[in-house]
Amino acid sequence: MTATTPAALDLRADLLTLTRAVCDVPSESGDETALADAVESALRACPHLEVLRDGDAVVARTALGRPTRVVVAGHIDTVPIVDNVPTRVEGEGADRVVWGRGTVDMKAGVAVQLALAAELDAPTHDVTWVFYDHEEVDADLNGLGRLVRTHPEWLACDFAVLCEPTAGGLEGGCNGTLRAEVRLTGVAAHSARAWTGRNAIHAAGEVLRRLAAYEAASVEVDGLVYREGLNAVLITGGTAANVIPDACVVTVNYRFAPSRSVEEAAQHVRDLLDGYDVVVTDAAPGARPGLDHPAAAAFAEVVLAVTGGAPAAKLGWTDVARFSALGVPAVNFGPGDPLLAHKVDEHCPVDQIEVSHAALRAWLTA
Repeated sequence: MTATTPAALDLRADLLTLTRAVCDVPSESGDETALADAVESALRACPHLEVLRDGDAVVARTALGRPTRVVVAGHIDTVPIVDNVPTRVEGEGADRVVWGRGTVDMKAGVAVQLALAAELDAPTHDVTWVFYDHEEVDADLNGLGRLVRTHPEWLACDFAVLCEPTAGGLEGGCNGTLRAEVRLTGVAAHSARAWTGRNAIHAAGEVLRRLAAYEAASVEVDGLVYREGLNAVLITGGTAANVIPDACVVTVNYRFAPSRSVEEAAQHVRDLLDGYDVVVTDAAPGARPGLDHPAAAAFAEVVLAVTGGAPAAKLGWTDVARFSALGVPAVNFGPGDPLLAHKVDEHCPVDQIEVSHAALRAWLTA
């Protein structure tokens, strides 16, 4: 059996060409090896970078003896492709848009990282470029989380930027996320004699009523407003069309402001669903904005001078929370409208890719 040759990535190509090349290598979660191989091969051709590999995570870093080190990170996996690869480009000039899976979440950001990693052989900070796997699946599989456990020294830094899609704006912190199962029980019976059983699916009605009536809060944290959400996302139950179900599970997802801990979020869900068996199955804490930290403030000053606008809250969970847990201030900044992430019509304006590149370059050469 012969080894396959990695797809070639030309890190000196224009940003649109590089973005398309990265997106056109399929890398659904759990199947990132081909893209990881291509990223590793391209970065090893850069003499100013030390390149490290862990599974399908690739780390490249400078060693210039700068007084500060920063991490710029992005995940290389995507949600499943739905007839939206290979990419295509529409429009002309400043109106060009690149369409396809990963153009928003988050391979345009990865392309910006790769271009800058190759270009900047003497940045004003030492830089660790991180390209990791398994972000779009359960938290315990996350490649960045694996690096935290197995190679924490690779992530040691003073400040971190996650190139998640922010439409080219600066987004601080992130919501926490919690998934719980509400487990309902009944008594099985033949549906022709339903009165001899107790229907567990019917018992879910009150759970759904409480969730439908729930009014999610908008919470201000350190000057940024985080919008919460608590919803039923899955429901399962029943064994056959002629059997009264004796079990039903309603899966609930809670996106909570970073001012709450995971324990406080779990208690909030239990309080709302008091009287029911609520089992937390997955959770990850949020991250406060941290924009008052000097490194974050310096980043914001340079980047916003290029992009304009003002910082906003990240309304979702991202891996800035992992850096926050390490005591490292971190922000989200990258091309692509997050409202288009995971959609079939995922697409990104080329000018957002170019502006994000210019802003990060200005910061790393300031």
